[in-house]
Amino acid sequence: MRGHEQAKRALEISAAGGHHLLLTGPPGCGKSMLSDAFHTILPDLVHDEIIELYSIYHLAQENRGMSVRPPYRHPHHSASSISLIGGGTFPRPGEISLAHRGVLFLDELGEFSKKTLDMLRQPMETGQVTINRVKQSVTYPSNFILIAATNPCPCGYAGSNERYCTCSPKQIMNYQLKASGPLLDRLDFVLSLQSVGLQATGKAETSSSIRKRTTEARRLQRARYGNEWLNGFVPFQLFDETCGLTTDQKQMIQHICFEQKWSNRTQMKLLRIARTIADLAGIEHISDEALQEAIQWKTVAANLHTSIRMEGR
Repeated sequence: MRGHEQAKRALEISAAGGHHLLLTGPPGCGKSMLSDAFHTILPDLVHDEIIELYSIYHLAQENRGMSVRPPYRHPHHSASSISLIGGGTFPRPGEISLAHRGVLFLDELGEFSKKTLDMLRQPMETGQVTINRVKQSVTYPSNFILIAATNPCPCGYAGSNERYCTCSPKQIMNYQLKASGPLLDRLDFVLSLQSVGLQATGKAETSSSIRKRTTEARRLQRARYGNEWLNGFVPFQLFDETCGLTTDQKQMIQHICFEQKWSNRTQMKLLRIARTIADLAGIEHISDEALQEAIQWKTVAANLHTSIRMEGR
């Protein structure tokens, strides 16, 4: 793929550390293409993960062999909350559990119901989903990477350089509010894409070469935390004990977060992204360069949130 260098960098960081990502932009700009290719840069599963996934699919009565490749689930926007989260009269794993250790791709995010999207918040935070029924309660694992894509408005062309948007401000606001603030706050990257022409410049790396880097970054994380955790969702106490931040770095982060009015969750996600960037560079502790890049990513996301809200007024 040529062009979209910023998006490809964000996808590589997401694959290495297990971070969630949202792509927004007009139709045809490359959102779905990038998202569909994302699972090809994920590292292969280890033995215990293969067995775990095989058990989940067997329980859900879905076909999956003993594959080393992470699962890739792409439910349609008309999917019910039960099919997405799991449940039913006789509870079965839903799409978020079938995407365990892999990717859950939600295309046309604005077309999903707000209630269904808000049900993703708790599994994204804890890595599991609990379904309660009168006679039983079951818990399924759901450590997935959420990759979402959406148009900026119903017609798709708000902010486009190619066509005029025909939506009213109220229509834009209602469309954007399908993804609630608390859900957006759980996303590590929020990027706005524009269409690139056939003459797009930039290197065109193969998935296998990127997968080598993400595999090495995950090897460092397993050595640090064990096989269960990645930077994107490791318990913060364990993360804090191993990140090796200096006093000056902590003061700088606190100062920036205070100036930008970023929440504690945003501050934690900034640190997790910086840790993954350092792992991709093979650095033992979080470097100043990794912190600066993470701050830039969170600034991009914050500015996009602001512009979305302003467009809808």
